[in-house]
Amino acid sequence: MIAISRRSALLAASASLLAASGGLALSNDTESAKLARVFADSDEELLKLAPLNATWRGDMRYADQYGDLITNDYMRAYMAYAERDLARISSVNRIALPATGQMLYDVFRYQTEFTLESYRTGAAQINTQDFALDHLNGAHMSFPQAMAAGGQYPFNSVGDYENALKLQGGFALFLDRSIEYMRRGIKRGNVHLQLIVNRMIGQMRDIVTAGVDKSPFLTPTASFPASIGAADRARLTAAFRASIGERIIPVHKRLLDFLEQEYLPAARTGTPGLAALPSGRALYNYYLELFNTTRMSAEEIFAAGEAEVARVLTEMERVKAKVGFKGTLRDFFAFLKSDAQFKFATPDAYLRRYDEIARRVTPMLPKYFSALATLPFEIRPVPQEMASATGGAYYILGTADGSRPGVFYVNTSDLPSRTSPIMTALFLHEAIPGHHFQGSLAVQDQNLPAFLRFLWNSGYVEGWALYCERLGIEMGLYDDPYQYFGMLDLEMFRAARLVVDTGIHAKRWSRDQAIDYMLAHTSLDRNFIALEVDRYIVTPGQATSYKVGELLIKRLRAKAESALGKRFDVRAFHDQVLNTGAIPLHVLEAKIKRWVEGGG
Repeated sequence: MIAISRRSALLAASASLLAASGGLALSNDTESAKLARVFADSDEELLKLAPLNATWRGDMRYADQYGDLITNDYMRAYMAYAERDLARISSVNRIALPATGQMLYDVFRYQTEFTLESYRTGAAQINTQDFALDHLNGAHMSFPQAMAAGGQYPFNSVGDYENALKLQGGFALFLDRSIEYMRRGIKRGNVHLQLIVNRMIGQMRDIVTAGVDKSPFLTPTASFPASIGAADRARLTAAFRASIGERIIPVHKRLLDFLEQEYLPAARTGTPGLAALPSGRALYNYYLELFNTTRMSAEEIFAAGEAEVARVLTEMERVKAKVGFKGTLRDFFAFLKSDAQFKFATPDAYLRRYDEIARRVTPMLPKYFSALATLPFEIRPVPQEMASATGGAYYILGTADGSRPGVFYVNTSDLPSRTSPIMTALFLHEAIPGHHFQGSLAVQDQNLPAFLRFLWNSGYVEGWALYCERLGIEMGLYDDPYQYFGMLDLEMFRAARLVVDTGIHAKRWSRDQAIDYMLAHTSLDRNFIALEVDRYIVTPGQATSYKVGELLIKRLRAKAESALGKRFDVRAFHDQVLNTGAIPLHVLEAKIKRWVEGGG
């Protein structure tokens, strides 16, 4: 999973898509030049509207600006921006463009129209304002991580530290505005479940009681670069402490008071899904398309999930029999979680195993890929202060210039729960050739416009990463049947989520019904499943994107292999999937169809 929140998904999936810079791999004809100008103009306008977008990609021109990102004025400004983009792209004659230009045109126009529709129906406003924060998503989760030592923000100079202080002020203002719009959400009936609110209350209380010394915002003052002298270090440390004590902690106290006194009494009980909200079904359809970039209905996704669950279950039983295990599948799950051969004595031993997997995978890549990612990559433990609120692993993409590496973060806390069978598949998904490989190939390609270099859309990104887990079969990485079963275990987890996510939000499943389904079909324990189900409740649709994307890529490959026969080259197929960045799934399908019709 790439670390990105639902509340930032609209910005990441639309704003990043509309961002453009760098060389455009088009001819120099008039229409191609117009198209390049549309992308460039859109990008410059975007970065003024959403300056954090620039900072996270390494463009420091607006590094002292947090941006509005939530008010009604911002919503109107962003909608007007998207309307100008639609007018700009409509001025280009698509038919006169070369094939590459037509694909870029289609991606840009699709996302612009989707963004405009989301604002016109109010879905974007509900997503961004009424549900500004929850226990997993929102600026209160993502921004402190980005601004901590080793995060996305670069602390390389005195100016960087001074700009960070300004960003802290913008962040505090954003949280105050979030209270304002969540208060409006109460009036409109768009509120979280009580159990979600109680978790948020606990998080706010932890931040308030932890004080200045344990704030992630203070960590950059513990590791100044050598170029910053003693006097500046002392001054900046004092300024950071003051900012945290006078702005960051007080705004979290205001959030805590609001949640306890106003929001919790208004919070929902009973049916957890969007179906219980005003316009809930339309809102769920919006989320499904936002994350999947397809028009698959909830019913189609539910049916696909049931079919995948049945298929994976059959394969699990086969592997259990192959290793000679006597007992039920549930007994086998318990064995894999408890037997000493699958455990690690120390966090270092756990991390070393991932290093071993990396050394095994890397030399095999040229057999499956023509173009190789060259940006730096590291495996790091999840920071201790974040471990309790973090899953087993996640990936954060580095910068295009390589100054910040892509990082595969591994949670080494609660070590007895970290077992070895899923490690190969998890590495293939989060690291190489999954998220790091795909993301790095995109950002390092200077010939791509930035909306294809930096785009995030979950259906493509998570679909590719899940496809890579199964690619490990061809690569011979599952010669250990327990590692193969670990891959199936992760696949079952994603398949069951198709059923549970749509069950919650389209079929009015209860929270207990969703938990029981996951318990019956996966190896996960009840506590973990409960946390996962609560993730699906507050992030509708995102959990479906893994399987939706993977199933499409698998289907496209099967069609290509059938049509091309001996001419099929897996490296060429992977190049076609990867060499234009994270395009929407329906555009990828059209692209592969043209490639096959052209002879591969």
